[in-house]
Amino acid sequence: MRSQRLGTPKPIEELPLTLEDLPIPIPAATQIRLKVAYCGVCHTDLHIAQGDIHPPRLPVTLGHQVVGSVDAIGEAVQGLVVGQRVGVPWLHKACGVCDFCRAGRENLCEKATFTGFDVDGGFAEFMLAEASSVLAIPETIGSLEAAPLLCAGIVGFRSLHRAGLQPGERLGLFGFGASAHLAIQVARYWGCEVYVFTRSQNHRQHAEELGATWTGGAEDSPPHPLDRGVIFAPAGGLVPLALEKLRPGGTLAINAIHMDDLPSLPYRLVYGERTLTSVTNATHQDGVEFLKLAAEIPLRATVTVVPLENANQALADLKHSRVKGEAVLEIDPG
Repeated sequence: MRSQRLGTPKPIEELPLTLEDLPIPIPAATQIRLKVAYCGVCHTDLHIAQGDIHPPRLPVTLGHQVVGSVDAIGEAVQGLVVGQRVGVPWLHKACGVCDFCRAGRENLCEKATFTGFDVDGGFAEFMLAEASSVLAIPETIGSLEAAPLLCAGIVGFRSLHRAGLQPGERLGLFGFGASAHLAIQVARYWGCEVYVFTRSQNHRQHAEELGATWTGGAEDSPPHPLDRGVIFAPAGGLVPLALEKLRPGGTLAINAIHMDDLPSLPYRLVYGERTLTSVTNATHQDGVEFLKLAAEIPLRATVTVVPLENANQALADLKHSRVKGEAVLEIDPG
């Protein structure tokens, strides 16, 4: 099978991924093998490729927003059949017994492993996944459009909850890429006003097309204080800029696995019972609830289709904000 493999992390301009031919993997008892149709390209893939975050082993195949069909089933797997369409998210497996797992917060499990990081992911023609972690995709959502939902969508959904967003509130989104362009649709469905802060004129236009009330740069002042905010861009310098736009009692959530260090914060930015919180991965239940909501809205992902061979270019375009919505690798759509 063909796989885009990361051997040595380096700047994306130096083409860190190499297209290799590997044996088709064999599922263990609790696993399925997936024939991959599409795989979304995430900012986390870029961070791994460039060495900002370090996987426990190399080489590794990236990709954790995977849509495909079940190709083989381990002997202990129940409830899935060959040919069934499923999605594979970032969380590969958690221990299931720690306090976090037993509380339904397996996203915080210290022994959790992740797709395209601890184990090979979906930048390949075939991959393995834990059967208990895969997600059923609603019939009304196409496979291509489903790929961005499996990380960008799910973690954006969790970010809105972590920010405490209530229907009708004013929400600020800082950065407007794959995750934010889906989160705005959820917020608008809940009747919220959305204010988008981004340097990219193309991203501002995209936000306006999706119903943003106002767009501007992070240094600009919106016409009203924000009730909630979510930072999607991995830039620590955005934190004080975002906090100063919150009303007293507001909450700012940071949606980033990797981020630059936060600068010193004047106390006045958190005074008034403002809250600063982070978003760490997502739970399986987040995925179940979000995909149900995505079908109900219905949510529409904006995608740019890229051949598997051009994965390095897709990551470079992501790095330089040249992607509208999300880049999705087309592998074997069938």
